[in-house]
Formats: sequence, structure tokens, C-alpha cells
Amino acid sequence: MSHKHKAIIEKVFAHPIATNIDWKKLKHTLEHFGAQIDVSNANRAHIVIRDKEITLGLPHHGHELADKPEVTKLRHFLEEIKLTPDTI
Repeated sequence: MSHKHKAIIEKVFAHPIATNIDWKKLKHTLEHFGAQIDVSNANRAHIVIRDKEITLGLPHHGHELADKPEVTKLRHFLEEIKLTPDTI
């Protein structure tokens, strides 16, 4: 595992909630941990990892996941599959 992957996961769990998570880096990090990601034409990412799934709204303009509710949703999902800064 790269230090960069851990840094992205740490950013998801940062307090206060980070509003500048680079989507491409997050996507590569999740894929590194075995996620399958499909992005729809409606700019939504369907993520499947460890038999769990989540759908996130992606940024329309720009490259950063900046919506606090979406980051919180992702944080809870990662906690559920035990992919946290403490477990990697």
C-alpha cells in the first residue's frame, strides 16, 4: 500500500469534514483496496467493495468531492467495511 492511499483514506475521516477530496485519487485508492467503480452518465459513482455497495454523487465542475453529506456517507460506508485509517 502506498502512503498516498492511506493519506486519501485519512482525508475522508478528517475532522472537520474535508471538502476537497480529489475524486480521481479517491477512485484509485478504492480500486487499490478491491473496489469496482462504475460512473454513470448522470455523474454518479456506484462503488462495490467487500459485498457492500454505495452510490455517490460526483462533482459536475471540478475534480473534488466537496459535498459534506456525500463525504459523510462515504465515511460511514468505509467504517462499515472496516476500511479506516486505523485498519489499513
